[in-house]
Amino acid sequence: MLKGKSAVVTGSTSGIGLAYARAFAKEGANVTINGFGAAADIEKERAGIEADFGVKAAYSAADMTKPAEIAEMIKTAEKTFGSVDILVNNAGIQFVSPVEDFPIEKWDQIIAINLSAAFHAMRAAVPGMKARKWGRIISTASAHSLVASPFKSAYVTAKHGIAGLTKTIALETATFGITVNAISPGYVWTPLVEKQIPDTMKARNMTKEQVINDVLLDAQPTKQFVTVDQVASLAVYLCSDAASQITGANLSIDGGWTAE
Repeated sequence: MLKGKSAVVTGSTSGIGLAYARAFAKEGANVTINGFGAAADIEKERAGIEADFGVKAAYSAADMTKPAEIAEMIKTAEKTFGSVDILVNNAGIQFVSPVEDFPIEKWDQIIAINLSAAFHAMRAAVPGMKARKWGRIISTASAHSLVASPFKSAYVTAKHGIAGLTKTIALETATFGITVNAISPGYVWTPLVEKQIPDTMKARNMTKEQVINDVLLDAQPTKQFVTVDQVASLAVYLCSDAASQITGANLSIDGGWTAE
């Protein structure tokens, strides 16, 4: 379905991002992955994509807090593969703290990576998409783009911002064959979720089991974590011709969380 296309996925060395990259590669797209991690682990994933799906895969070490590096990542992908047809803004970090104790540098970092990076990547990728009259931009938002939770002021703010940015760029690109959408998962079992459990335990004075059952899955009526493959499958659908009239949407995949 995506043979001949090129995808850039930020924050894709693990978790949801890696699932996106592998799903696009399975459909025939060349991919650029991005993110931090041990060099050997990243190379294993990059090479694995090529071996498993017979496509080309590149790695960009672009820092999502640095606009110039984000722009260069898009430029390099265009040079390497001839285009950037699919952009997925997925890089994200989390920090949990009451607002009065929330470190200013953590606020700045979360807004930069979770929100501003998406703007910078879109700004760089849209001209090429407009010229080719085809593009798919997907941002990983969150149930927290629609509802809030305590102690996550920066994250909730950034994800609400992603929802607004998605709508705006969708309107700007609507006549160019470009769709711009957000996917808003509930709790997906990823390293990001796992890492925030100790902070939540501290903030709420709970055990690990209590955080999982009474905080994380308490929000999801299905009482199940969303899987990375379910999120990636939705992204693949959004890249299909069948989804060409879905733009400016914020699609929930959250076990019913935001239905309440």
